[in-house]
Amino acid sequence: MLGLLISLAALIPGCLAVAVGAGAVGTVAYIKGDLEAVEAKNIDAVYAATKQAVKQLGLTVTSDYKDVHSAEIIARDAEDRKTTIKLKAVSAQTTKLSIRVGTFGNKVRSSLIYQKIHDNLK
Repeated sequence: MLGLLISLAALIPGCLAVAVGAGAVGTVAYIKGDLEAVEAKNIDAVYAATKQAVKQLGLTVTSDYKDVHSAEIIARDAEDRKTTIKLKAVSAQTTKLSIRVGTFGNKVRSSLIYQKIHDNLK
């Protein structure tokens, strides 16, 4: 089955190919404009690291919501591009992140934001 998926992924151009193996802790995938990652940290730690990353990157927060199971931070960059960062508690010690920059996504900027969040978790 895995061999079939890898074979199919090789035939499919673009973002879908990086999705193979998504869902495991530590996996990062760029799918349909969203950078998705799973961190082996609780939602409170990932939320704090995300808030710190947004500040470090000079983004202006326009919306900030958090509850026990999820969080969403919406911010704008210097070029007024909307950045949406969603967090979802998968378990008590695992959090899924989703980052989208702009309407259609921006892989480079999303990766930069994710790397800053990941660094802040160390």
